[in-house]
Amino acid sequence: MPAVPSCILDPIRDQFLALLPARKDSHPWGCHNPRISDALVFDRLVQVLVFGCGYERAADRLCSATTLRRRRDEWIAAGVMENLRLLVLGCYDRMIGLELDRLSADGCITKAPSGGECAGKSPVDRAKLGIKRSQLTDGYGIPLITVPAPANTQDHTLLPATLDRLTGLAQDLGPLPKNPCLSLDAGYDYSMVHQDLHARQISGKITGRGAKIPIQTGGRWVVERTNSWMNNFGKLRRCTERRKAPIEFFIALASAIITVRSLIRRAWTLYR
Repeated sequence: MPAVPSCILDPIRDQFLALLPARKDSHPWGCHNPRISDALVFDRLVQVLVFGCGYERAADRLCSATTLRRRRDEWIAAGVMENLRLLVLGCYDRMIGLELDRLSADGCITKAPSGGECAGKSPVDRAKLGIKRSQLTDGYGIPLITVPAPANTQDHTLLPATLDRLTGLAQDLGPLPKNPCLSLDAGYDYSMVHQDLHARQISGKITGRGAKIPIQTGGRWVVERTNSWMNNFGKLRRCTERRKAPIEFFIALASAIITVRSLIRRAWTLYR
């Protein structure tokens, strides 16, 4: 049983391999063991993401755990996975259209039993170590920006960093709509958030603290659905990475898979 259906994994893998920089063999004698296929390593890393298993579990006689870690670090240094995520977003925007005039953001706390740079005491899990993801989506729920941070970080303090990265998307997606509407829950109902949104010319739709409003009101449910999509990946649901760079690597891979899956589903009815 594949970790991801072939209709989703195959185009992602092919595009990822096309983005890899050309590699020169600098071995002086040329008699070393042959390099493991990038496609094979990519499929193993997808298994690590989906199942949440350790690298030793995903390794076999064809590919060792050391090779998986070393190749992952090579791709992180080259920034290939982030380029893939941006390319997938651009394809989705051209074929379906990102609803950037309606945005939604929220935080999601998951477990981080191994600790690390992005781990902190979880306020919802008896102070066990956890990670918080600050998630920004479009009006349909396509993940645009995901910022990892310690679990004890308040949601509203992560919002400026999340919106700063949104501005950078204009270089890849084109000009962003003016005065977009951003839906937020009561955890963002602070004066500093209102002032920051006003300075960015973003119309904030924030639930007041203490108000009991259904999640369907205001369009916040789409980001909750996206958080659920993200938590379907075992590596994000229970993160054992200790460094921030591998966490962002797997988040970018998960975002690419979610975006391609949504693209195929929506294109089935739009382009039949």
